[in-house]
Amino acid sequence: MPVADTRTKLLEAALETLKEHGIAGVSARTIATAAGVNQALVFYHFGSVDQLLAAAVEHGSQQRIALYRARFAAVTTLRELLDLGRALHAEERAEGTVSALAQLLAGGQTDRKLAPATTTGLNLWIEEVEQALGRVLAKSPLAEFVDVTGLAKATAAAFVGLELYEGVDPDGANQAFDALESLAGLVTALEDMGPLVRRAARAKLRRHS
Repeated sequence: MPVADTRTKLLEAALETLKEHGIAGVSARTIATAAGVNQALVFYHFGSVDQLLAAAVEHGSQQRIALYRARFAAVTTLRELLDLGRALHAEERAEGTVSALAQLLAGGQTDRKLAPATTTGLNLWIEEVEQALGRVLAKSPLAEFVDVTGLAKATAAAFVGLELYEGVDPDGANQAFDALESLAGLVTALEDMGPLVRRAARAKLRRHS
């Protein structure tokens, strides 16, 4: 079997094992069994299970983000971004990608070697969200008051949190999304007001910031 094929099999098997069995069920043996290869190949190609997980999360995030890149690029308003977020949430929940990230977040609390893997995977999503937020807020009265990078990170953290929250309270997760949509509606309403109102809003925000 070509080296590239073996590495890909291990990367995909690591993700599937993480999704199906959680961080506690991940081992060289379970990953190798899922990949249909000898478990020694885990260490030959990646050195350790932690390094394999790091590579697998990056690999999985890159693949999933590639599916959404054009949709992120097409977003022009905050409401459109929230609509995409809702669709992405449903699709990724079904795929199990965010669940895998959540498992690594949980594992990283006790195994610091997993923290870089989680950060790498999340940062790939954060970059896409940050670009979209920067674009849709550029002409907003809020633009000069918003830390777009920080907001993108908060959005990614909330996304993972909603993934976990929906598992125990689906209605509560929907309510959270509805609240965000209401906030987007307020921002849109402010953007639609005349220049005098927008200037007044900016002046008031400056006094409070």
